[in-house]
Amino acid sequence: MAVEDEFYDPTGLETSATGLSTARPDDERYAALAADLREQVAGEVQFDEYAQVLYATDGSIYQARPAGVVLPRGIADVQATVEIASSYDLPILPRGTGSSLAGQTVGNGCVVIDFTKYMDDIVAVDTDARRATVQPGVVQDHLDERLARDGLQFAPDPASSNRATIGGGIGNNSTGAHSVRYGITDAYTEELQVVLADGSLIHTREVVLGSDEHDAIVAKDDAEARIYQTVRELVETHEDEIEARFPDLKRSVSGYNLQKVIYENDAGEEVINLSKLFVGSEGTLGVIVEATVSLVTKPDETALALYCFDDLVDAMEAVPEALEFPVSAVELMDDEVFRLARESEGYAEYAEPIPDGTTAALMLEWDNELVDDFGAAVADTNAHFVESGTAFDVLEAYSEADQDQLWKLRKAAIPLLMSLEGDPKPYPFIEDATVPPEELAEYVGKFENVLDTHDTSAAYFAHAGVGTLHIRPILNLKADEGIEKMHSIADDVTDLVVEHHGAFSGEHGDGMARTEFNPKMYGEDIWGAFKQLKTAFDPEWLLNPGNVVYREKASDPGPESDRGVGADMRDHLRYGPEYQSIEPQSELDFDDEGGFSHLVELCNGCGTCRQTDSDVMCPTYRASKEEIQTTRGRANMLRAAISGELGEDEIHSERFQREVLDLCVGCKGCKSDCPTGVDMAKLKAEVKHQYHEENGASLRSRLFGNIDALSALGSRLAPLSNLASSVPGSRRLLERVFGIAPERELPTFRSESFEEWFDRRGGATVSADEADAKVLLFPDTYTNYTYPDAGKAAVDVLEAANVHVRVCDDLEPSGRAAFSTGLLDEATSRARHNVETLRPLVDDGWHVAFIEPSDAVMFQDEYRDLLDGPDVETVAAAAYGVMEYLDLTRADDRLDVDAPAELLTYHGHCNQKATNKDHHAVGVLRRSGYEVDPLDSGCCGMAGSFGYEAEHYDISQAIGRILFRQVEESDGAVVTVPGASCRSQLGDRPGESQPPHPIEKVAEALEE
Repeated sequence: MAVEDEFYDPTGLETSATGLSTARPDDERYAALAADLREQVAGEVQFDEYAQVLYATDGSIYQARPAGVVLPRGIADVQATVEIASSYDLPILPRGTGSSLAGQTVGNGCVVIDFTKYMDDIVAVDTDARRATVQPGVVQDHLDERLARDGLQFAPDPASSNRATIGGGIGNNSTGAHSVRYGITDAYTEELQVVLADGSLIHTREVVLGSDEHDAIVAKDDAEARIYQTVRELVETHEDEIEARFPDLKRSVSGYNLQKVIYENDAGEEVINLSKLFVGSEGTLGVIVEATVSLVTKPDETALALYCFDDLVDAMEAVPEALEFPVSAVELMDDEVFRLARESEGYAEYAEPIPDGTTAALMLEWDNELVDDFGAAVADTNAHFVESGTAFDVLEAYSEADQDQLWKLRKAAIPLLMSLEGDPKPYPFIEDATVPPEELAEYVGKFENVLDTHDTSAAYFAHAGVGTLHIRPILNLKADEGIEKMHSIADDVTDLVVEHHGAFSGEHGDGMARTEFNPKMYGEDIWGAFKQLKTAFDPEWLLNPGNVVYREKASDPGPESDRGVGADMRDHLRYGPEYQSIEPQSELDFDDEGGFSHLVELCNGCGTCRQTDSDVMCPTYRASKEEIQTTRGRANMLRAAISGELGEDEIHSERFQREVLDLCVGCKGCKSDCPTGVDMAKLKAEVKHQYHEENGASLRSRLFGNIDALSALGSRLAPLSNLASSVPGSRRLLERVFGIAPERELPTFRSESFEEWFDRRGGATVSADEADAKVLLFPDTYTNYTYPDAGKAAVDVLEAANVHVRVCDDLEPSGRAAFSTGLLDEATSRARHNVETLRPLVDDGWHVAFIEPSDAVMFQDEYRDLLDGPDVETVAAAAYGVMEYLDLTRADDRLDVDAPAELLTYHGHCNQKATNKDHHAVGVLRRSGYEVDPLDSGCCGMAGSFGYEAEHYDISQAIGRILFRQVEESDGAVVTVPGASCRSQLGDRPGESQPPHPIEKVAEALEE
């Protein structure tokens, strides 16, 4: 397994295997079911209220509490779960990442089967046959990373591929930007292992009709035989209606694939392949436990061109023209996407190149399997769209980095749109309507009329090349009027889609959002066939009932109950007219986020926080694979608490603090990586503060929140203080009294602080009169008392750049430690003192530089949450990490450097990555003469005091192992790291020493 799959295994008293308290659920039937499951299932069984809340939502607008969740370890676990849940007459819902947009991965009272933690292996890759066999929980990007070694890939490429699973993709019949070139998932799903509703396991594959193999299957007296017989009979009986009703499009994923289950194979034989039926069935026909998929070759090179239009209809009319060129993708974005990206801290850089006045843009891609000369191909389309057409500009991207910028912008469109301020949001419920590309412009015109009729607007982005428009009307679903508008718009758009020979869903499936309209889409005969098909596979309608197909009344085919009866897209909404949340009185300023509650509710469930291969968030999820450790999980729990879904004052309970908040390391990655900007570090600090106000702060919280005072004392008593930890029994005493992990190496205090060293040397050696600049160097706690070498190197480098340096001796600690532990009163007091002290100096032309990144970001970001007014804004704007200062002012251009011939491995600090300030160190190091390999790494797992806490030591190490593996895989001879916590974590590895700060490497490069 990859290092991120070496899961942290929490331990603790009275907890389940997941670290969740084993609280007895309200429904005794659920408790009995959970007990039976635990006897038979080797995986994890979670049936407490927290688990129910965590799995009640996905990436859609819906919410429905399940009975509980099972995380199976293998096929036997899945079979046992299905059989036991069936014996309790409870519905069953298979689930991948839960990024679905139509509500098909949530279900009221369901037993959810989550495959993402354990059943995520790549079983086999056959490069000659171009096939791969995988378990359903494999993330698509992980599969593609493995296939890339052999020049292969899985063709469907949803925007969520960095967290979406292959099993989920099969369930939804997913696709992505390259469906122009490759089509959708059903074309690549060859064989499946499926657990049926009775717990039996079947193997689906091509079976030649009339062959001995086929005859042997249908001769049996079992569920599989019944299914084969029913499917063939339905297809043959409804052949004409199937031909008439199923749209002829590259994308059509509503209903069941009756049009694809019987076909002629490459040998000219008529075959039946039930695999094609399970694709897009949303878990309503069976539970997929293994899949064999076909693969395509991966192009070596690609090129992109983005054509800018000042009119949306012009862009739509250009789509069929674009398809006349040898392109592999044709994507559309509108000005609302660009505006939101520009306003997003994490995506502003991607929108920066888009020219002003761009109302809509078409993005075309070519690959080297389709064209030989990218320059000539782009010149052809430039001549057509710009020189002779309606586009007014074009952006060309040939390098991987430049193309990645544009693709990141396109893939961020969905979650970015959900970051709109206020209750009205561009909600997904008709965003997958698909029409023939040549009818797009006419369709959009009529769609605009629908919006006008309902007095609303929408944002547009699209897989335009296949006619799929992600149009999201802006509605307030917390009001009855908005809900009714949603239903009426969906009804009208279904009529439009049928009129244009389209599909109501071309990508994200039916689910709770669209199942209601399938009868209108397919007509009475096919609709009846769908219900017969469902009953053949699932006689009791236990598998994800009410999705894809539903029963009009209890007397319809199915169980003698109301299970699966009715489908109304207005049911089970996450927000509705009865939804209310409590806006707490907060110590921090949440005005920029629209309030505490609004910041919590910005989480739309897209699951970006479940990605494991890039960016910063969410480090504890990467180590544990637990939903509660994602930003989404924590946001869902906070929303449940402030809306009254959880018990009164649950948010201030010890359990909520321990299970929901304590494993948030405060890396701030969600502030930038979450497309809607759910800043969980800020939310955690506020809730922790309120908890302390209610219950008082622990001795350890006080200790770590005031670590500067302890460090100052340790420095004064050094070297005696350094011997204390070596006294027999002292480590265990620290664990018992303060909860400090005995395995951790404790800081070594210096008897001479950095401030004392600076005074002893006589202060600055570059006079203020002769200097090019003036810098106040902040003496952070770690640099001052434990590792002054980085501070000394900073002074040497700054003075070599002709900077007048002063080490501030009249400032208080930044307050970072107090903020992180929720001691906001102390953090505010320190912030106020520092701002009042620094404002006059900043006005006099001084900049403030920090050796420790977390302190720099504290001044730049958190101070604005603690204080308001022009003083804090002025001081925050003058605050820089020391490498950031050198880069932005180009002070390093004044250095005489001659770096040794070294390749440095650089691991940046998560706080700086979250505020887009991490790249400065790389630039300075390279200009100093070093080669640098910057790691795409997240949090180191130490996170200030977090890694010292005994109960967090194991997960801190699990997070750290992800970084350790990245360091080992780098070719760098030396690792350099700016953060004190990161250097401690890396230095604690057996046989390793603490790596240097980047400023030390710059100092080494200075010519004598």
